[in-house]
Amino acid sequence: MTDCYCGSGRPFQDCCGPIIGSKAAPTAEALMRSRYAAYCIADAAYIHQTAHPKVQDQYRFEDIQNWAKENQWTKLEIIQTEKGRSSDKEGIVEFKAHFIAADGKAHIHHERSVFLKEDGKWFYLEGSYPKSAPIQSNKISRNDPCPCGSGKKFKKCCG
Repeated sequence: MTDCYCGSGRPFQDCCGPIIGSKAAPTAEALMRSRYAAYCIADAAYIHQTAHPKVQDQYRFEDIQNWAKENQWTKLEIIQTEKGRSSDKEGIVEFKAHFIAADGKAHIHHERSVFLKEDGKWFYLEGSYPKSAPIQSNKISRNDPCPCGSGKKFKKCCG
């Protein structure tokens, strides 16, 4: 038995396999995970079918197929899920899909995806790309307040 590509730790045939096969995803996150697994096995038809009908024509089958095959998908990280339960009509899943591109370099596709549920089926609607937080430096400059809490500038206190 092969572990599921989505990282759930469950066998593929008990996790994303049935959803890709034809079983409706119960939640927005389950659809997100199955779409990632579909990229891993290059099932462009499933990825295209699970895009919302409003946006399906924006995604060309050939482009999906090529991107899925060109990359080696290595890991899915679910960052956060908002709503998207079986009783909801909308959900948001933020994730990072790790992959190695054709050039051999590792990349991370970080997306915040919106999903809609219509007639009992979840669909991918759109995604946005969160900006990374700036890297904070622990270096204290001479004119910063002293970290000891004295209220003085670092250069006049502990510096």
